[in-house]
Amino acid sequence: MTTITLKYGKGHFDVDIPDENLAGVILPEELAGVPDEAAEIHRALENPIGSPKLRDKVKAGMKVVDDYKVVDDYRVVDDYRVVDDYRVVVIISDVTRPVPSYKFLPMLLDELNAGGVPDSNITIVVALGSHRKSTPEEHKALLGQSYGRVRCIDQDKYDAKYVGTSSFGHRIEVFREIVDASFVVCTGNIEYHYFAGYSGGVKAILPGCSSHDTIQNNHEMMRSPKAETGRMDSPIRVEIDEVYSMVKPGFLLDVVLNSRKEIVTVVAGDPIQAHRKGIEYVDRMYSVKVPTADIVITSAGGYPKDINMYQAQKAMDNAKHVVKQGGTMIMVAECEECLGNDVFACWVDEATTLDEQAARMDKKFELGGHKASVIARTAQKCEICLVSKIPDETVRKMFLQPVKTPQEALDAALKKHGPNAKVLVSPYGGMMLPKSA
Repeated sequence: MTTITLKYGKGHFDVDIPDENLAGVILPEELAGVPDEAAEIHRALENPIGSPKLRDKVKAGMKVVDDYKVVDDYRVVDDYRVVDDYRVVVIISDVTRPVPSYKFLPMLLDELNAGGVPDSNITIVVALGSHRKSTPEEHKALLGQSYGRVRCIDQDKYDAKYVGTSSFGHRIEVFREIVDASFVVCTGNIEYHYFAGYSGGVKAILPGCSSHDTIQNNHEMMRSPKAETGRMDSPIRVEIDEVYSMVKPGFLLDVVLNSRKEIVTVVAGDPIQAHRKGIEYVDRMYSVKVPTADIVITSAGGYPKDINMYQAQKAMDNAKHVVKQGGTMIMVAECEECLGNDVFACWVDEATTLDEQAARMDKKFELGGHKASVIARTAQKCEICLVSKIPDETVRKMFLQPVKTPQEALDAALKKHGPNAKVLVSPYGGMMLPKSA
């Protein structure tokens, strides 16, 4: 018997699997966290990819005059003068992402200061995309010791300006504070994304800081067969990267984390080139080929990846690639905030049949509601048992089976599929991309 621990919120479940049934545990070929995270952040800032240093980029964008001349429109900052309205925006991820913004923000702000930008000219924008607003406590947690040092606001998807039209014919509208800034820094983490291919990069702007309609139009392309985990040719990722030429963010700082949420590497510099370098680390650690199994047990990876079903569903989408048709998936995700999106909740409540729910987003795509359709499509392939805090009635309306523990679900699945049933376990399902061997 093999005991495997599955993260659940800030706690865990243990599940015992008979050795004769265990086909494998899907674990990342992870790199260790760097021994000195501050040193790694410093290294990345000092050695940007495809770009001058951040301090030099912001300095080059300012109107600098001789220190000994008196110009009324300028004020002294260190040993030179800059125009007062030079405004820098730093975009950070919201609380649903495991990005340790509080670790790199002090050094990032110091770098901007070294380039001549005072704290009073810097705004932190929390990229919400279609997520709920942040609480003051969450702002404090996200910024850490930088809280109170600079202005911090949430993105507003209803206060956006038109910046261009994508090659897909979509109007791109971006949060006003981003568009009006003199210089924009994107930050985030790079990992697999179930329809954008990968997170990170300019995704901080689209969908992170875009209008509701722009996000919806972008996400609607998830119906494309190319909109899959790990694909750079996903139309969603292609449109995201097109925003780079419309808004022209000047710098990127992204982290790559291991399953313990330790920093493996930091990439900084050109928003496209640095992002692609980070992707190399993700593929190295989290892409694996395994045989399909009758039963697949997966955890979203604990908090914050399982803060709600809107986030946790990504683990379900990854696991679907290696569960057999007609098999059983057992999903462990606390979902303290239940579904996490009002439109998603509405679609779930309005559900009639599995097939109709699965087809609903093809008939009329609605941001948030698409999650209900995606879950239903996975449920068409296999039985899905869910261990969560979501009310049982709501779980059933998603066409999932509520269970109390993964052990209970496994015992029932083994009876259903027989003594020779094969079991795969993916303890870090939100991060791993298992592919059928």
